Amino acid sequence: MRPGKGFPVSPKDPTPDFEQSLAELERLVAGMERGDLSLEQSLAAFERGIALTRLCQSALKDAEQKVQILTSTTGTPQVEPFEANAEQIANAD
Repeated sequence: MRPGKGFPVSPKDPTPDFEQSLAELERLVAGMERGDLSLEQSLAAFERGIALTRLCQSALKDAEQKVQILTSTTGTPQVEPFEANAEQIANAD
C-alpha cells in the first residue's frame, strides 16, 4: 500500500456505508498483518482503522435501535399464540 492511498478521508468525501467501511477495514487489517507497511503507513492504517471501527459500531448501534423500535410492543397489535384445547382437536377430525 502506498502512503495515503485508501486511508484518510477528506471532509468532502461522503461517509461510507457499513459494508464499505467493513470491507476497507478488512483490507487494512490484511495489509497490516502482511507486515509490508512502513511505520508511517502502519500508523495511517491504524488511525483509519479506528475511524472505520467507530463508523461500523455506530451503524450497528443505529440498526439495533431501529430493530428495537420495530419490535417493541408499545402501540403494536399483539398476536396471541394459538393453543388448541382437547375439544378443538377432537372436533377437527
